[in-house]
Amino acid sequence: MIVRLSASARRQPAVIYNTPVTRQRITRLTWLLSLLTGVFILWILWRYGLAADSFDSAPRWLIDILGLLTGAGLLTLIALWALLTWQMQELRRGFRGTVTVEQLYALSPQEFERFVAGLFERRGYVVEIRGRTGDLGVDLTVRQANGRLAIVQCKRYRHAIGPDIVRELFGTMVHERAFHGFLVTTAGISESARAWAADKPMTLIDGPTLARLSGDMIKPLHNQQAPSTKQARLQ
Repeated sequence: MIVRLSASARRQPAVIYNTPVTRQRITRLTWLLSLLTGVFILWILWRYGLAADSFDSAPRWLIDILGLLTGAGLLTLIALWALLTWQMQELRRGFRGTVTVEQLYALSPQEFERFVAGLFERRGYVVEIRGRTGDLGVDLTVRQANGRLAIVQCKRYRHAIGPDIVRELFGTMVHERAFHGFLVTTAGISESARAWAADKPMTLIDGPTLARLSGDMIKPLHNQQAPSTKQARLQ
């Protein structure tokens, strides 16, 4: 994921969120490029091997055009594989620099959801953004390879999160049959909210924690039980 910080004339700095470089995206690109490369190799084998004699009698202009197209295809594949390699390096490199709470708050609600989604994707989760009206407060659903479902609420707030919001998240977890719930916010989290969540499978991530640990903050889901067991804690 790339987060570019830029100055503006407004008092609050802007955080420009680009399309994240994620494992899912790289996997899709790898499959697509592998398919295109396979097709190109088959063309080379057919053109210069199996059908080479047939092209000897073809017009010279046609042979020249096919040669140019073949060369262009080869250069395009090289460029695309180079781009994919660079994106894989970006994925391993992760965040550069520091993101502040103010910069996170400067994002729109939709940008903040995508920002948080990118963080989970970087940790290997399969993420679906669901932040729409009627989704019972579920902004993201996340799954790991074992298929366990967790839900995420993204709260771009300034005021502290109270226990009412945490109770709402827990109720949504039960409704969605999720094994874990994440509350990610730009604000603080009250002690009463933390106390209420202490014995439940919930991770509460406040603004300073999100800013400080933005590159490596999402703890993977381990072998957790359904809601009513221990709380997963942020390391």
